[in-house]
This record gives sequence, structure tokens and C-alpha cells, in this order.
Amino acid sequence: RARAAPQERRRRVAPLAAAPPARAGDEPLLRGIFEIGKRSCDVVLSARRLRWSPILPESPTGDSSVASQAQEEIIEMKDVFSVKLKRRRFAGQKKGGTLLGITIFKCLNKEENKLTDCAVHLNNLSEDHCQSWFRHLKEILNGFQNRPKSLKVFVNPSSHKREAAHIYYEKVAPLFKLADIETDVTVTEYEGHALSVLKECELQAFDGVVCVGGDGSVSEVAHGLLLRAQIDAGKDTDCVSKPVRAPIPLGVVPAGTTNILAHTLYGIKHAVTAALHIVMGHIQAVDVCTFSTPSRLLRFGFSAMFGFGARTLALAEKHRWMPSSQRKDFAFIRTLADLKPEECELSFLPLQIPQEDAHEKDRSVKLSQAIPKLQKCGKDQWQKIQGHFLNVSIMAIPCLCSMAPRGLAPNTRLNNGSMALIVVQNTSRTEFIKHLKRYTSVQNQFNFPFVETYTVREVKVQPRLKSGPDAKENVCLNAEGNYPWNIDGDLMKEASGVHIRVHPQLIDLYGVNTDDLESSQATCNCI
Repeated sequence: RARAAPQERRRRVAPLAAAPPARAGDEPLLRGIFEIGKRSCDVVLSARRLRWSPILPESPTGDSSVASQAQEEIIEMKDVFSVKLKRRRFAGQKKGGTLLGITIFKCLNKEENKLTDCAVHLNNLSEDHCQSWFRHLKEILNGFQNRPKSLKVFVNPSSHKREAAHIYYEKVAPLFKLADIETDVTVTEYEGHALSVLKECELQAFDGVVCVGGDGSVSEVAHGLLLRAQIDAGKDTDCVSKPVRAPIPLGVVPAGTTNILAHTLYGIKHAVTAALHIVMGHIQAVDVCTFSTPSRLLRFGFSAMFGFGARTLALAEKHRWMPSSQRKDFAFIRTLADLKPEECELSFLPLQIPQEDAHEKDRSVKLSQAIPKLQKCGKDQWQKIQGHFLNVSIMAIPCLCSMAPRGLAPNTRLNNGSMALIVVQNTSRTEFIKHLKRYTSVQNQFNFPFVETYTVREVKVQPRLKSGPDAKENVCLNAEGNYPWNIDGDLMKEASGVHIRVHPQLIDLYGVNTDDLESSQATCNCI
């Protein structure tokens, strides 16, 4: 029997799916054959994507429909974070080896805001072929903006269950290495260590800073970055009315208990997700607050609590010898059992709400009318409240966490140039607990007659000291005569009033916009 002609024995390449006219970046750069998943595939590379289809044998009847049924697969190049030459090496061999092909590493979106990495192997034994593809792939990856090449990393080994070092070296560092990111790691040894390093290090050598720790650690690093920016700009750090932006982005790898900033940026407490947002260069400009007295700057931060939230943290800090979760539960229950209001004066500058936001404007007016002691102060529209308050929260970000899936301040955003002022007036312990329980659900935690919310630009908190027989009721004062403040989970003590201002988009953080996150369910039932 005569053998079939070579052209008759040829395998047919499945045609790529019909596409609209090529947009910029869709023009083919390379086309070649690789084995993917044990099937020979026709692979096409453009600046925007990598596409391939299996090469199918020709139908015995010559029916072209068989080839057209092949499914095309696509990888968007914006989802790729690393490409490596794949080689077979003997035990102990560190260089060289038999070339097997190319491995492409991409970022994959999973459920509940989780990211993971996965590998796609393009097998081909030709050295020249693979080197050409490798060079083109690297050029495309190097063209993406905001992807860091060098990072300064701070690891707080004391965070939560002392897991930070393990989390970094086992889960985060391998991804940084895979993405060819150089790192300079400082394992902090004491409170304020990261701040002192940031004041002295050569920040221009890095594309970003990463903190592996809890909310307090992140707050310290963010404060250090912004303080360094003011020093480099020649500003007086005791009086910063118009601060300059942080020079490089900050990445947050959650390794604490609450991890509010990580939840707000990623929608989940997951170290690999955090690392991949950093590797991929996902950046969000975020509002920052300054906390100051009339004479000096106290802190840069994202949120603060005065009253119940601060007293709980202060009590927890006194019991550092206890395990983290037990310490915080103990402090919460003890402070709740000894629930007392604090008399203070709140002055605030409301945000001017655009005319189109009529509904919110009406709500603001209703809130203003609801408090009989609200006073307008002068032509700059400052308003004032005096009274007894169980808790006062000032937040420039939504502050999501597992205990508050909607956020502690769900009506604010990462970068809308405003703060949420949340005032809880004196009420019974039973009613206060009902209010706290609402945070763990999807119900409105502010729908109580003793809770008022405002959208503001500035706030001044001035505690009122009692004298005479009532002096013993100054419950927030410590032995030194200072009032505790909870700033981003970090304890600060101050004797005088505190002035809080919001500064729009003062720092870039690795992460995504809160509105792009999937809504999560409450997972806390501790109340």
C-alpha cells in the first residue's frame, strides 16, 4: 500500500478564535509550538496576552470542524508576575542543566478576595527558541508600572502569636524571590525600632516598604515613612499643617490579631494575598490623619478611638504577660463591666457635602438637629458638642475586620478626603452591648438614639476634668494624668486636647479599593 504524502500526514493547527481588529498591544510578537499539559499547542504572544490552542490531527474525512472545536486558552500578561527557564538538574547541581522549557507564574483570583499563584509550563527543548521567548516575556513584565524591584521589609517577631517571622520567611519571601524582588529585612527588637531605622535609611534605594506585623506595627511604619518625608522636605515636624506625601508605597502583611488595615486593603487576612498585591504593584492612594496638640505633632495615623476603645487597649497593654487573645478578651470584659462615660468637648469642621448628595445632606441636617447641645462656632462653620460620651471614634478609612465585616466606619472610603466622627453618648450597659453586637452583623450599628455620626475634615477632642468630690470620676486618666488613645491599635497617652486633621491621599498602600472587594460574612461571635 502506498504511503500517504507528507502533506497528507501533516497535523492541522487549530485556528485561533476570531477576534475583533487588533487593539494596541494585541499584535503578535512571537508564535511557536510548545507542549502544554502533555499536548502540543500553537502559542501566540502579544504585549497584552498569551494565547494557545491544541494542535489537532487532521480528520480522516478532511472535516475542518474538528480543528475549530479546539478550545483556546488565554493568560492576560497583566496577571503574570514571573517567568523562569525550566531546567532538569542533578542533585547538588546549582547552575546549568538540561533545558526543558519555560514556566510562567501568574496571580489567580479565588473566592472571598483570596489570591494565589499558579504555574503554567511551556515545554520545548530548543535553547534558542526558549531564550527568545524568555527575553520577550521578561521585557513585557519589566514594562508594568508600580511593580517593585527592591523592598525594605520590617518584621515584628512579637506580633500576635509570634508568627510574623514564620509567615514572612515561609509564605512571603519565596514569592518575592520568585518575582526577582530584592529585599533588605529588619527584624525589629523593640517598640520604635522601625521608626528609628526609617529616619536613617536610604529610602531612595527602595521601591516600597513592607511591614509584617499587626496594626500597631503597621501604624509605626506608616508614621515613620511620613515623618521621614517631612524631614526630607525641610518641614517643622512639630507643626505639620500641610504635610508632603510619603515617597514610596507601604505594603501590609497581616500577622497580628485584628489586622484592620489588611482587611480594608485586601478583604481578607491572608499573607499570600497580601504578598501578591505587593508583587503585582496594586496601589491605592489612602487618606491619613495627623494627631497633634497645640505645641507638637503626636502621630500620623488612619483611625483613633477615645473612651471605651482606648481604655480597653490600655488595660490590655498592662497584661502583656497574658496570651494575646485572652488578654484582649479580658480587657474587653473588664472595661465593659466598669463602663463609665467621659465628659469632653468635641469641636469639628463638617465636610461640605456636594448638592447632588441630597439624601446624605438631609441626614447630616437631621443629625445636627438631634443633639440639643450642638453649637455652631463662627464663620468657618466649626460645630461643638459637649456631653458625656462612652466612646468617640475618628476614622479616615472604613476599618474592616472579622469582628466588623461592614467596617467600623462603613460610610467612609480609603481616599475620599473625609473622616467619620462616630459619637456614642452615655447609655445603659445593655444598650451599649446591643450597639457593639451590631458591628458583627450586617445591620446598621449606628441606628440607635445615643449614636451620632458626622462626616468631617477636622476634629478637636478636649477632655473635661472634674474637680472636688467628682474628681474620682475621671476614669480615663492614668497615674501620670494622661488620657489613653487607641491610634491604629497602638496606645498613645496624652494629657491635653488632641486636634485631628485628615489629609487626602497622603500615602500609597499596596492593595485594592474597598468597593472592589467581595462582601464577607461576620465570623466573630465574641460578644
